[in-house]
Amino acid sequence: MAEQDELGDVVYEITIVKYGTRSTTRSDVYLNYGLYHEDDGPIGMDYFFWVVKGPNETFLVDTGFSRHGGETRGRDILIDPAEAFRLAGVEPGSAPRIIVTHGHYDHIGNLELFPDAEITMSRKEFDFWTGPHADKPLFAHSVEDTELAYLREAEKRGKITFLEGEVTVAPGIRVREIGGHTPGQCIVFVETGEGTVLLASDAVHYYEEYERDLLFTSVADLVEMYDSFALIRELQDSGAVAHVVSGHDPSTLDRFTPVDGPLGTLAASIGGASAAETGDKK
Repeated sequence: MAEQDELGDVVYEITIVKYGTRSTTRSDVYLNYGLYHEDDGPIGMDYFFWVVKGPNETFLVDTGFSRHGGETRGRDILIDPAEAFRLAGVEPGSAPRIIVTHGHYDHIGNLELFPDAEITMSRKEFDFWTGPHADKPLFAHSVEDTELAYLREAEKRGKITFLEGEVTVAPGIRVREIGGHTPGQCIVFVETGEGTVLLASDAVHYYEEYERDLLFTSVADLVEMYDSFALIRELQDSGAVAHVVSGHDPSTLDRFTPVDGPLGTLAASIGGASAAETGDKK
């Protein structure tokens, strides 16, 4: 677990946990793929959640898909999410602080495992998924009604803190609305011993999205998605962000330090104790 650097600033260790996967085609994941005049072909899609451990508390960034959500969509479940949380050091039933990047089924699927957790998410995102457009087919296929109902119930219990724009949720952790993929899609900046890490979630499903301006097929605002790619490129080129962690790219784990432990090949670390010895594989 990361603690503080020599200047006294809070730094964190991030564990990237892969719990599911699927095989599909490029034309299935990229919007209007024929416009690029490239051959179609196979592509994988991995599913992650992120554990951010600091000196005083642990944060979960998203909670993955539930077994029901994954199975009904034909996803391959590599490890039961509840067990994955446990092996990553977050016991189901505990109350970590949870950052929800957006409301899709593969990002809020297991919130009910943490009924006492405090949730931080975009007000714009919550309002959209509890508003009049959530049941439209082009949006509804990416959510589960029971999971949206849980969000509404959590809000009534006072368990959700809403954000607008950009906020610091703890020393060394910032959350920013970026839009594009969903109305309130958020990205998370985390200070680690290896520099500032951008947990892009689904602002970047695949690295080539922002590298080549390839739009993902599920998009709420085309212009915002293009603008988010430009922002992330700028942040990385300027050195403001040292590492970008994608939401679904199968190469993600290979870019960072393998984790020794019960999760085996299903996890990688940024800012962990072994990073100085093994180095970042990016």
